[in-house]
Amino acid sequence: QVQLVESGGGLVQAGGSLRLSCAASGRTLSNYCMGWFRQAPGKEREFVATINRSGGSTYYADSVQGRFTISRDNAKNTVYLQMNSLKPEDTAVYYCAADVFSSLSSNTLTYDYWGQGTQVTVSS
Repeated sequence: QVQLVESGGGLVQAGGSLRLSCAASGRTLSNYCMGWFRQAPGKEREFVATINRSGGSTYYADSVQGRFTISRDNAKNTVYLQMNSLKPEDTAVYYCAADVFSSLSSNTLTYDYWGQGTQVTVSS
């Protein structure tokens, strides 16, 4: 079993940047496809980005394409989400997740392990 802990959230003005980190313990992160998801108040959890085990392939939601970048450092057992040009509609709790079987996945149902989330608030 792998434990995931997100960090790096906070309050930022529109147009600003944040980098989220997701540190894993318990198992080697390179065994998993990783994803970032977010959930705003009153809304369902939605897909943001995913990366395959080697880091060679990524996939993004249309709403963040060109502004967010997912990456991973398997030696450090950490996955990152660089968020640039932030908008108020990016405000949400951001979660990282690990998928045992998929290569890439935008589906919350395929992910096996989840972190506790980190709050990102973008002011206008």
